[in-house]
Amino acid sequence: MLVLVAPGQGAQTPGFLTPWLDLPGATDRIAAWSDAIGLDLVHYGTKADADEIRDTSVAQPLLVAAGLLSAAALDASPDVVAGHSVGEITAAAYAGVIGDEAALRLVRTRGLAMAEAAAVTETGMAALLGGDPDVSIAHLEKLGLTPANVNGAGQIVAAGTAAQIAALLEDMPEGVRRVVPLKVAGAFHTSHMAPAVDRLREAAAELRPADPAVTYVSNADGKAVATGDEVITRLVGQVANPVRWDLCMETFKELGVTALIEACPGGTLTGLAKRALPGVKTLALKTPDDLDAARALVSEHTGA
Repeated sequence: MLVLVAPGQGAQTPGFLTPWLDLPGATDRIAAWSDAIGLDLVHYGTKADADEIRDTSVAQPLLVAAGLLSAAALDASPDVVAGHSVGEITAAAYAGVIGDEAALRLVRTRGLAMAEAAAVTETGMAALLGGDPDVSIAHLEKLGLTPANVNGAGQIVAAGTAAQIAALLEDMPEGVRRVVPLKVAGAFHTSHMAPAVDRLREAAAELRPADPAVTYVSNADGKAVATGDEVITRLVGQVANPVRWDLCMETFKELGVTALIEACPGGTLTGLAKRALPGVKTLALKTPDDLDAARALVSEHTGA
């Protein structure tokens, strides 16, 4: 049984889209999406520097576009799909809930709205490496921080104001080896993003979602979601609520997933899976050179 997953913000690196544009039709597809959302995805995916693509309003559409492009090149039929944070929009397209262009339009609104919300107060995020999750979460709450991403495999991402992040660096939870500030532009998946939820809800009201054609696992609680309307409702709400990727991986176990492929720019979620899902084969689509190995993995593990 195969799960196809899409990464979230922070996975992008300068030039990561470049090799994918050599595939037949890829440049035309990206250009059409760029026109549809008013953002030059080719430029940002090939020539922009790290600071330019760190911008939330740029990073999010770029990640969804890359995820859709790489999945189209793979041309697989996964049994299960899921996405981390903004990757859930990519996963919704994989599942047939919304079309590719609708996904790009929705994520463009999401990115702009979250960038505006992040500009209100100086906020940030930091990854906690190691430690007991219950101890860490209680400590974060004591400091006024939100456990915005509970990723499993010993990783939690805290989010809050710049002052709260600074306090965490001075006062780490017991057992945590290191706290690493993340290069993101706001406290995503917290109450600081509440204004973005309203904007996204308005945009989502124009969608006519279909029910998922494959098992769609929500990162709100790791549950499989059966209707398109519920998928969209969760996509809207997750902007201001924590990502529970740990629960998604628990669901993958329960479903009997035997292989996991992470769409471009892959690496983050496969890393977590290697630690949390022993025995599950993993593969990250980083460049088109990974496609042959991915297709071989697909042929071994789909339709079980």
